Amino acid sequence: MSAAQQVPDILSPEFAARPYDAYRVMRESAPLFWHEATSSYVISRYEDVERVFKDRGGEFTTDNYEWQLEPVHGKTILQLSGREHAVRRALVAPAFRGSELQDRFMPVIERNSRELIDAFRHTGSADLVTDYATRFPVNVIADMLGLDKADHARFHRWYTAVIAFLGNLSGDADVAAAGERTRVEFAEYMLPIIQKRRENPGDDLLSVLCAAEVDGVRMSDEDIKAFCSLLLAAGGETTDKAIASIFTNLLQHPEQLAAVREDRSLIARAFAETLRYTPPVHMIMRQSAGEVELSTGSIPAGATVTCLIGAANRDENRYRDPDRFDIFREDLTATNAFSAAADHLSFALGRHFCVGALLAKAEVETGVDQLLDAMPDVRLADGAELAEEGIFTRGPQALPVRFTPAAA
Repeated sequence: MSAAQQVPDILSPEFAARPYDAYRVMRESAPLFWHEATSSYVISRYEDVERVFKDRGGEFTTDNYEWQLEPVHGKTILQLSGREHAVRRALVAPAFRGSELQDRFMPVIERNSRELIDAFRHTGSADLVTDYATRFPVNVIADMLGLDKADHARFHRWYTAVIAFLGNLSGDADVAAAGERTRVEFAEYMLPIIQKRRENPGDDLLSVLCAAEVDGVRMSDEDIKAFCSLLLAAGGETTDKAIASIFTNLLQHPEQLAAVREDRSLIARAFAETLRYTPPVHMIMRQSAGEVELSTGSIPAGATVTCLIGAANRDENRYRDPDRFDIFREDLTATNAFSAAADHLSFALGRHFCVGALLAKAEVETGVDQLLDAMPDVRLADGAELAEEGIFTRGPQALPVRFTPAAA
C-alpha cells in the first residue's frame, strides 16, 4: 500500500480543480491508501470498486450510513441488509420500474419538463443549470409524491443542505448543523402529510408507499419519511448534475451532439457515457465486515472504504482511451447501463444498486429529447466558461446557451 504522498489530498483545492488528473496518479501509484482526515481507506481501480459494490461474499456493509446518512435522513433502506432490506426494497421498487413508472409517472415527467422549457423557449437563451436542471428532478419528485411544488425553494434548500452534509469530508461544524436541522424540518413537514395521505389516499407515490405491503410488512411513517428524504436528495442532486453534464459533454463534442439530435435513440448511449465520463457522484463509502484482501492490498475489519467512482470509471484497464467522451464506445453497453448489470459504477452495483436508476433514465431521456426539440440549434453562449465543482458530487455550475427562439 502506497503512502500516496504524490497524490493531491482529496480535500484540497488542487484536487477539486483537477480530480481526473489526481485519479490517474492514484490508479497508477496509490490504488489503495489510508486517508487520515476521513479515517478511510481510499480505492480507485475499477476492479476493486466493482468488488466492493457487488459484495458477493458479505465482505462489505453499509454500516457507515449510520453516521453518514442517518443524521440527515433518519434510518433508510440503504442501511438495511438481509430479508429486512429485501422486503423494504420490494415495497418501494415497483413504483420505479415497468408499467407503474411508464403509466403513472411518465406523464408527470413529460409535463414538468415541458413547463420549464416553456418559460424560456421563446427567449433564445437560457442557463440549462439554473433554468432547467436544478428544478426539473425536484419538481418531478414533488409531483410524484403529491407535494406542493410551490414549496420548491424549501425542497431545494433541504436537499442542498443534505448533499453538503454528505460531502462534508472536512467536518465543517456549520455544514453538519445545517444538515441535521434539515432532518427535523423535513420531518415536521412530511409526517403530517403522510398521516393525512393514510386517511385519504390519492393516486400519488406517497399514497402508494402508504398502502404497499409485502409479506405482511408495511412501511411506518418514519420509514416513508426517510425514503422521501433520500429520494428528494439523491434523485434531485444526481439527475440535476447528470442533465447538466450530458449537455456540457455534447456541446463540447458537436459531432456527437449532431448524431443525438438526428437519432434520439442515442440519448441513452449519451447518458450512459456521461455517467462513466463525468459521474454526478464521485465517491461512495462502504465498511468492511472482516479483513479483506483486494487486488491492491489488505483492508482491516471494521474499516471505512471510500470508493472513488470518478476514478474507477476512467480506469484504463477497463476502458479504452478512458479520458475521451465517446457515446459510440464499444466497451460500455447502453442496454444494461441502468440495471444492476451496468458496466459503469455510477449507480453502484449489487443489492444496493440505485433503486431510482430507471426514473433517472426516464427523466434524462425525456428532458434531453424535449430540450433538443425546443433548441434544435443549441450552442454555448459566447464567452461561456464551463466549470465543474464538487468533490463528493460534481457537476457544471452554469451552462449558458443560445438558440433560435421558438415562434410565439
